Amino acid sequence: MAKMGLMRIDKFLNVVNITKRRAISEDMCKSGVVSINGVIVKPAKDVKIGDKITIKFITKDVNYEVLAIPTTKSIPKSSQSEYVKQI
Repeated sequence: MAKMGLMRIDKFLNVVNITKRRAISEDMCKSGVVSINGVIVKPAKDVKIGDKITIKFITKDVNYEVLAIPTTKSIPKSSQSEYVKQI
C-alpha cells in the first residue's frame, strides 16, 4: 500500500488526468521529460503536496504545482484543479 500523502509520479500524472494512460507517463519519465522541483525523475519517484512538476514538450514546458494527492484510482477531469494547478 502506498504511503499516506505520497504517490508515484507516473501514477499521479495519470490519476489527475495529465496523461491518458499510466504507460504514457511512465514512458515520459523514462525519456527524461518529467522533473520534480527541477530534478529529472524516474517513474517510481514519489510526489508530495507542494512539489513543482515540469513536463518538457517539444514546443513548450508545462509546469504544475501539486495541491493534493488523490486517494482513489481515478478522479473526474472536472476535479483536476483540486489536485494540481498549472503554473
